[in-house]
Amino acid sequence: MEFGAKGQKKPKPIDVFKNVKGRYTGLIKALTTDVEELYKQCDPEKENLSLYGLPNEQWEVNLPAEDSPPSLPEPVLGINFAREGMEQKEWLSFVAYHSDSWLLAIAFYAGARFGFGKAERKKLFDMINDLPSIHEVVIGVPETQQKEKPTVPNQSKNKSKPNASKRASEPQGMLTKLQQKYEDDDDDDEEAGDEEDKEDEEEWGIEMDVEEEEGETLCGVCEGKYAKDEFWICCDHCETWFHGQCVKITAATAEYIKQYKCPPCSSKRSRTHFTEY
Repeated sequence: MEFGAKGQKKPKPIDVFKNVKGRYTGLIKALTTDVEELYKQCDPEKENLSLYGLPNEQWEVNLPAEDSPPSLPEPVLGINFAREGMEQKEWLSFVAYHSDSWLLAIAFYAGARFGFGKAERKKLFDMINDLPSIHEVVIGVPETQQKEKPTVPNQSKNKSKPNASKRASEPQGMLTKLQQKYEDDDDDDEEAGDEEDKEDEEEWGIEMDVEEEEGETLCGVCEGKYAKDEFWICCDHCETWFHGQCVKITAATAEYIKQYKCPPCSSKRSRTHFTEY
């Protein structure tokens, strides 16, 4: 179903849900049974690629829509660039929760475009919420969520012991006092450090720089010098620094990478491990 096709009646919440569920099913296929094929198509040498779930329960990796603004919300861009710097499970997790966000964006878009009221929106999102998230299907439900206790009836809340609130407030008060003590100690240490710096400056007749002088750090790809206004990333294996743009890694993507492996180091590693999961 293409939203807003000519001659089509106003979709109902169930129609939008079927569209979203078809895309949902396709994305789960891509991230579970079709992982090898997905990995092959997400070539870091290609341009920015996105993973699309289709209403017919299929999936595709493709370039973003050329029309601006696009007719539908677009999925996250550049999943192929993140592939080389992450372990398989981390990369799949990264793509999975971005895919969850994309499906919700489509649902919100449809609800707004077709003028769904409060009851219709609630019906739509209740149906979506009854499905496990893509991230839960691909990575698994967190243990804390599995062990979550059932909601306690309101009647039991009134059976608290008389001094329970008083005892609960005592540890909080102690923590507050300890926190204040540590903050006061930190302030004293900072003041003492400032005084020592002033003494050193007066004794030696020099101004002490807060930051260390930058060394001649060169990018492992273009050999350009380090600049503070540019994003750089260091390989955790060969310890070489790179411009983010040279290795196609952004600051936002780097936040999800626990251990970054640069393209030269990645090319040395056998990729057979990817199919072991």
